Amino acid sequence: MDFVAAINLIETRNLGKIFGGLQAVKEVNFTLPQGEIRAIIGANGAGKTTFVSLISGRQSPTSGTIFFKGVDITSQPAWKRVRLGIAYTFQITSIYPSLSVYENVAIAARAPSSWQRPKQSPSKHPSNTLANDRRDDQIDSRVAEVLNRVGLNIDARRQAGQIAYGHQRLLEIAMGLALHPELLILDEPTQGLSSSEINRVSCLIQDLRATTTILLIEHNIAMVTALADTITVLDQGRILAEGSPHAIQNNPAVQAAYLGRSLPAMS
Repeated sequence: MDFVAAINLIETRNLGKIFGGLQAVKEVNFTLPQGEIRAIIGANGAGKTTFVSLISGRQSPTSGTIFFKGVDITSQPAWKRVRLGIAYTFQITSIYPSLSVYENVAIAARAPSSWQRPKQSPSKHPSNTLANDRRDDQIDSRVAEVLNRVGLNIDARRQAGQIAYGHQRLLEIAMGLALHPELLILDEPTQGLSSSEINRVSCLIQDLRATTTILLIEHNIAMVTALADTITVLDQGRILAEGSPHAIQNNPAVQAAYLGRSLPAMS
């Protein structure tokens, strides 16, 4: 049987970030193959959010290089990385509370189309009006598809700020999915959620793996061990360990530095 080598969607080389005198990320060499669910764990202050913020372009590195599908994107701003296929959901929910659930997702769904929007006036070029109509139909279809996928279709017309907190977290994931990302970065997506909502997010992540590479920061260790192909452990800005959930579960250095105990037993 012939095997096709996995493509590294993300690679970092000697990646570092300094805030004042604090080195939050220290010479991190990291690869994320296409199609993986990768979890990043670590104690508070380990550098997890800073690291994924460097990958998404929300922060600029002090040193090192970031590659996306082999192309150096270190100097690319966040909006260009979104255009390349990198979507990021925030640790603290970031939605447009005064707009409807539908409108929140539609804003994200329109973004890729807007980059290709013709410069000519539709009044001078009637064909552009038809193109815009088709684009609007495509956006409507995409929003409906995404809302149905995350289970928010019944809330589509509700004001986003009025839906339950757990549904707001799902809405933010929906906004990320509307961008058609190749890489979806989820920063603590289950924070503050109920058990049933955590189960919904877990099922959604599992479902997404067929089309999207997932980079997940999560403190719910049971969820991490159930979902992740590989776990990367950060400690004081460096990679302490990396491997399968089973290997990380039994790593003494990880237990000492982060967990203080064994990971939950694998089923």
